[in-house]
Parts: sequence; structure tokens; C-alpha cells
Amino acid sequence: MKGYLLTAIVLGAAAFGGGWMMLKASKPSADAGGTGGAELALAAADPATDPATRGAQLYQGNCAACHGAKLEGQADWQTPGPDGRLPAPPHDESGHTWHHSDDLLFDYTKLGGQAALAAQGIAFNSGMPAFSDILKDQEIRDILAFIKSTWPERVRELQAARTKAERLQKEANK
Repeated sequence: MKGYLLTAIVLGAAAFGGGWMMLKASKPSADAGGTGGAELALAAADPATDPATRGAQLYQGNCAACHGAKLEGQADWQTPGPDGRLPAPPHDESGHTWHHSDDLLFDYTKLGGQAALAAQGIAFNSGMPAFSDILKDQEIRDILAFIKSTWPERVRELQAARTKAERLQKEANK
């Protein structure tokens, strides 16, 4: 487990560093199609079936109170409060949400921050509650699709690459 965690940390740091350099140097892609079948859908022709449209409504009802109506997060989100917990981060490109894979974002939302990270062997004092009793899995995916739909294409590409790399690493470790 320690070897896997160290490998994940090293790979994550390398991916973040490379991703940050790509973000600074990249131009938006002309490929509006996004990230492919394995990732969350970003758009559909019919708003009734568009995950991002459904997710926007679900976000406002379940997430905006902490993460902001415009995904702006809470003030001083990088500074722990008196209880040691970090305030809710922004979900726009200024935050760190896009630094995480789809799988971690899903688990973090469904299980809550502490449980999701504990499952990876990481102790973290997270204020993120579990939504498993409030939202269905598809509703969580729709919220994540909405959040991702607000990011610039280059950020979505970096986040999709991170998701793909993490899934390949999991497969290799089976």
C-alpha cells in the first residue's frame, strides 16, 4: 500500500507539473467534443437530456450554499479555519477541482471528503459531507458534468488526461 501511495503521489505530482506547464502554454482546442466516452458528457443537443443542464439545477440546490452560486467557493478557501478544515473551494478553473480525476471527484461527492480520501490511505480533515443519501449516482455525475462544462477546453483536456492516467494506473495495479 505504501508503495502504491508513493507511486500515486509521484505520478500525481508529475501529472500536475506537466499539466500546469501545458495549461500555461496551450491554446483552446478546436475539438469541442471533449473527453470521450469514458469521461462525463459535457453537452447534448436536447437540454432535457443534457447532463450539464440537469447538473446546473442540482448544483444550485445541493452545492451552491457552500461552493457558491457561480462556483466561486468560499473566501480564503486555502486557509484552514479554527476547526482545521479548509473552506469550500471554488469549482471554476481558479480552484483545484480540475486537478482531480473523475473517479475521485465522484467518490468525494458520494462518500464525503474524509471517507473518499481515507479509502486511499490519506487522512484529511474535510468538511465535505457525503451525498450518497441525497443524490443518485447519475445526479452526482450530472453535477460534475455541469462543473466541468464551465472550464475552458484546455482545462477539461488536462483533467481528462489525469482521469485516464489514474484509471490506467489502477488497471496496472490489479
